[in-house]
Amino acid sequence: QVQLVESGGGLVQPGGSLRLSCAGSGFAFSSYAMQWYRQAPGKQRELVAAISSDGSNTNYPDSVKGRFTISRTNAKNTVYLQMNSLKPEDTAVYYCSAIRSQTRFWGQGTQVTVSS
Repeated sequence: QVQLVESGGGLVQPGGSLRLSCAGSGFAFSSYAMQWYRQAPGKQRELVAAISSDGSNTNYPDSVKGRFTISRTNAKNTVYLQMNSLKPEDTAVYYCSAIRSQTRFWGQGTQVTVSS
């Protein structure tokens, strides 16, 4: 069956870095665009990074541009999110998602907490 499994979350101090990973299985990973979303308590889920199926195009909202980097290794069916200069407002559950046309899959999420 389709699985997206995130890892790499945790507690980090402000200004620190984390690298999230998301491993996909059960679908044609290399033909799907991949996205990272986050959801903080009481807030709507928001897109924080997107990458095309071949990795040639990426997009970020202004809130994370210059601090977050999305990348993928299709040979490993894995997408990454490198997060630098983390701020307390980055605290959220981070989800990866695979999308192609009308089909979307979600992972279960990984908690990122930025606090001193």
